Amino acid sequence: QVQLVESGGGLVQAGGSLRLSCAASGSIFSAGIMAWYRQAPGKQRELVATITTGETTTYADAVKGRFTISRDNAKNTQYLQMNKLKPEDTAVYYCNVDIKESWGSTWQVYWGQGTQVTVSS
Repeated sequence: QVQLVESGGGLVQAGGSLRLSCAASGSIFSAGIMAWYRQAPGKQRELVATITTGETTTYADAVKGRFTISRDNAKNTQYLQMNKLKPEDTAVYYCNVDIKESWGSTWQVYWGQGTQVTVSS
């Protein structure tokens, strides 16, 4: 079984920074695309950023230039550096990883438990 554990959320003033981490553990043969999503109260979950195994990244327009996604393949860990935070960034942030548990298995998607980020004005 695979487990994703997130950390790094919290309360910060507008203009501040936070760094989220998401560590995958368990039966992992290979980790593929990693991503961060967020869900604000009363809104649908939205994609924030993705990173491939080759470290190609994509970002939602709302966070471009402020957020940076990265990964450490040796640790099966991904990060989200969030700078110049705005009140509208307030949400629960979820990590998401495509994982193969063995050579012959299919890719499966795993989710972290979510971490709250609150940005005060």
